Amino acid sequence: MIGPVEYPDETDTVNSMSHLLWTDRPAGDRPVMIVAFEGWNDAADAATSAVQFLTDQWQGREFAQIDPEEFYDFTATRPHVRSLGGLRRTIDWPKNSFFWATPPDAPGGVILMRGVEPQLKWRSFCSQILQVATQLECSMVMTLGSLLADVAHTRPTPVFGNAYQQSVIDRFELDQAHYEGPTGIVGVLHTECLAAQIDSASLWAAVPAYVPSATSPKAALALVRRISEVTELTLDADGLVTAAAAYEQEITTLVSEDETTSDYVRHLEQQHDHNAGSIQSADDLVEEVERFLREQ
Repeated sequence: MIGPVEYPDETDTVNSMSHLLWTDRPAGDRPVMIVAFEGWNDAADAATSAVQFLTDQWQGREFAQIDPEEFYDFTATRPHVRSLGGLRRTIDWPKNSFFWATPPDAPGGVILMRGVEPQLKWRSFCSQILQVATQLECSMVMTLGSLLADVAHTRPTPVFGNAYQQSVIDRFELDQAHYEGPTGIVGVLHTECLAAQIDSASLWAAVPAYVPSATSPKAALALVRRISEVTELTLDADGLVTAAAAYEQEITTLVSEDETTSDYVRHLEQQHDHNAGSIQSADDLVEEVERFLREQ
């Protein structure tokens, strides 16, 4: 490993200073970059859980971070202090890390980024991500998100995708992005990708609104499976399958203890079944996204 090394800024038109801390420079052949952020766009931790699963599955190794100093209000996103034993202590700052992986059927490599939505300088923050995408010649940036919606935990998790570029929409059978309203870092990143002429796509999973605080391996599994379809990469998701089954059983037990919630879930199940297995149309889910974002 080498570093930290800073490479010349090639794409940042907002802020000429690079805040990337490189420890290695992987060499690939037009890798896909898959990105997820904790926070606003990560209901039930589904998006970041999916990226973490892929990082573990493909044995990703960290090669760069974004220095958090310029991008966070540390009174809102507080660092954590830890004891290392004896008198030694360390502080864990918000991490935005890039990992390099080489799945067996993707010799060109895959870049995985797991981060935390910042409070400050979003355009400059996104320019750091685009520097990595440009310097490593990524073929596409794919973001993951999850939102609260009127769906039942006992039915398949709906996942939909959208994009801005028509070529990406046609290639992956996605929807045109039409959303207008408040947005998160994911929305800003896609706008910056469009301006930089970098292909991008966004995948969203819908999480039951009645269990907003429970981490959902079921939604993470749905995202992972959709990624596998889009990237044509083979994945062994048995670990997530087991976790998803346990999640469903646990939520079923909790729901059964409250008559009002039980009635609501039965209504959602009937609605799903009435639609012949299609939980919601893509347009309906896009409306859910818009409602979710505005209500935040």
